[in-house]
Amino acid sequence: MRRSTALLFLWTMLASPPTQGSPFVDQAPERLSEYIRIDTQNPPGNETRGVAFIARIFDAAGIDYDAAESADGRGNIWARLKGGRKPGLVLLNHIDVVPADLRYWTSNPFDGAIRDGYIYGRGALDMKGLAIAQLQAFLALHAADPKLNRDVIFVATADEEAGGAYGAGWLLENRPEIFKNVGFLINEGGRGTVIGDDTVFSIEVTQKVPLWLRLVAHGNPGHGSMPQTETAVTRLMRAGDRLARTRFEARVIPAVRVMFEGMAPYQPAALRARYANIVNSVADTEFMSYLQLTNPLHHALLRNTCSLTRLQGSSKINVVPTEAVLEIDCRLLPDQDPDAFITELTLIVNDPNITIEKLMSFTPAVSSTDTDFYRLIEELYIERFPGARVIPGVTTGFTDSHFFRDLGITSYGVGPFVIPAEDRQGVHGNNERISVENLKKGTEYLVELLNRFTAR
Repeated sequence: MRRSTALLFLWTMLASPPTQGSPFVDQAPERLSEYIRIDTQNPPGNETRGVAFIARIFDAAGIDYDAAESADGRGNIWARLKGGRKPGLVLLNHIDVVPADLRYWTSNPFDGAIRDGYIYGRGALDMKGLAIAQLQAFLALHAADPKLNRDVIFVATADEEAGGAYGAGWLLENRPEIFKNVGFLINEGGRGTVIGDDTVFSIEVTQKVPLWLRLVAHGNPGHGSMPQTETAVTRLMRAGDRLARTRFEARVIPAVRVMFEGMAPYQPAALRARYANIVNSVADTEFMSYLQLTNPLHHALLRNTCSLTRLQGSSKINVVPTEAVLEIDCRLLPDQDPDAFITELTLIVNDPNITIEKLMSFTPAVSSTDTDFYRLIEELYIERFPGARVIPGVTTGFTDSHFFRDLGITSYGVGPFVIPAEDRQGVHGNNERISVENLKKGTEYLVELLNRFTAR
């Protein structure tokens, strides 16, 4: 659908070459602040509010776009810059954010405050900050009006934080034409970090596979004043304890091996050889225990894991329930068969009065690093951040990239920000923030990446 307004004259100043210090870069912090002020906590999402925000920007720029709701308030928006016949590139981001509890923030998580060189608020890092960097790079490419060698498509979706059924998954099923002749996609999942004196960037190429399960225990109901020898609750507590104590086999998939080898030089001296030879190191139970204590993220990349997250028993304190429910968040290595894993859990639980239901599961896939696009991403990191090291990455969390890897679309997590460790804690945590400098540098990076990758 065509969107245009008489405000196009405002964009004449933005037609300058998209280089460092351009209006597209300088505008990013204030634009992110405005985006944060749009409350899109999921649940319930209300991503249509974010769609309206992006639509106004496309209107002002004279960019054609389309939008659709997968359900009431669950909006998605996309726009295409047309180019040549080479496989297209998607800039993918999600509009929704996780909830924020005001009691634990030093300021309102939805006021988008800019102070002391930082932009504060829910979504600053996950992932409205990256979305704005993508958007500004997309606008810069449009304003430069070059002859593109391929289509570039900006896609902002609903519901990523809850699995993507109302967002990326819905678009692939109901608007598949968006992704026709698409060969590449960039999304969240990658990141830059400082280790000692070094800057290290990871480009996400695969992720652990989420397997969300519900255990339902059954037993005889009764009055709380008359304890029974065994109930649905006691059965469930015993099963939960068994799962919590289980350490699944430690093993190394190829993508993780490459990642650990790349990280080895940046570890404390005592761990460098361990990381460099991670295939053998995982057999050392003391090393694995130490890694879980000191670096649970790296530990989780080396085995299947399950976290006990939700419990439900009786609605009244004096009633013994017929059923009790435990929900668990399992994350599987990409080569693990989910059904075989559920069979393994059934043996661990070892209780015929407990059933295991599958709530959500994705299929695994790995994107190759042997592409010109990967090499360009790597080259540009090193060019713009002199001395930086770039490694392929695997993430314990999941993103919407898995939907597109299933279709054979090469998908990379590209996070062009160098985030200090203390700021990374804000992702799904409290006092989330990104520095103004980080946002600008990341936007500059994406502007240049699009320029080079779409040049004829």
